[in-house]
Amino acid sequence: MSGSAIVIQGLIHRYGDHRALAGLEMEIQAGEIFGLLGPNGGGKTTLFRVLSTLLPVQAGSVTLLGFDVQTQPDAVRAAIGVTFQSPSLDIKLTVTENLKHQGHLYGLSGKPLQQKIDELLNELGLADRRNDRADSLSGGLKRRVEIAKGLLHNPKVLLLDEPSTGLDPGARHDLWRYLDSLQKEHGVTVFVTTHLMEEAEHCDRLGILDSGELVALGTPDELRATVGGDCLSIVCEDPDALSKSIEEKFQVKPQRLADSLRIEMTAGHEFLKDLVEAFPDEVKSVSLGKPTLEDVFIQRTGHRFWEGDEK
Repeated sequence: MSGSAIVIQGLIHRYGDHRALAGLEMEIQAGEIFGLLGPNGGGKTTLFRVLSTLLPVQAGSVTLLGFDVQTQPDAVRAAIGVTFQSPSLDIKLTVTENLKHQGHLYGLSGKPLQQKIDELLNELGLADRRNDRADSLSGGLKRRVEIAKGLLHNPKVLLLDEPSTGLDPGARHDLWRYLDSLQKEHGVTVFVTTHLMEEAEHCDRLGILDSGELVALGTPDELRATVGGDCLSIVCEDPDALSKSIEEKFQVKPQRLADSLRIEMTAGHEFLKDLVEAFPDEVKSVSLGKPTLEDVFIQRTGHRFWEGDEK
């Protein structure tokens, strides 16, 4: 499969005076796992709801597999599988009963539906839980059933809103292993929203969203490479005063982040030594590391991942 699965052009969405999406421009290639990374309130869920036809396109355009989300919502719904952040299982029904009722919504029934249910239960490691009530399942198993619901009608695009919510590390690992197999073996395009850095690392490409704006786009490696060098984080009593002193002595301008300073440079380990020797009383602590996705976010937005205004 090749070409674009999702094309977003000039997408704007407002809730009254609040701007949730600000002229978003983005293309998601068919057959890739694409992650939309951003803090809670950054606009991820609004975009997810537009893609899944739950919110109207107020301005701009969105096409999914060539179908216009605004004018062809039924065609879009038939082409996508959706797993929402909020649970959607009927906890008093068994795993199989939940899947059968979901299949009926898509016009599936009889032997074809049962065969598809059996296939998904086997692929997702749920075969031995088929007759268990949903309220007896762990969070990880419930999430697998949610994904199975979204795949019953063989969608070409799978939309997942914060899929790891409530999952322990082992269940999260199993989830991503299955998403990888969906992509590689079935060519499914996977669109994931997340606020977890480690989850974003699994994606082929990432869009970083902040306050409704796309601030970065690329593979995880490409994004980290834009930072370059090492990243030093300096905790001190008076960030403004220390920043001025560092700039005067080393001709390096730190970036202010709340009660700390941040500096990007090559050979950071050498500068760290000089910094501590020059300002032993001012520096309370300092850490050094290679660029992370949070460093990319800080570089592009000027604030830490959880310091933006809630949107």
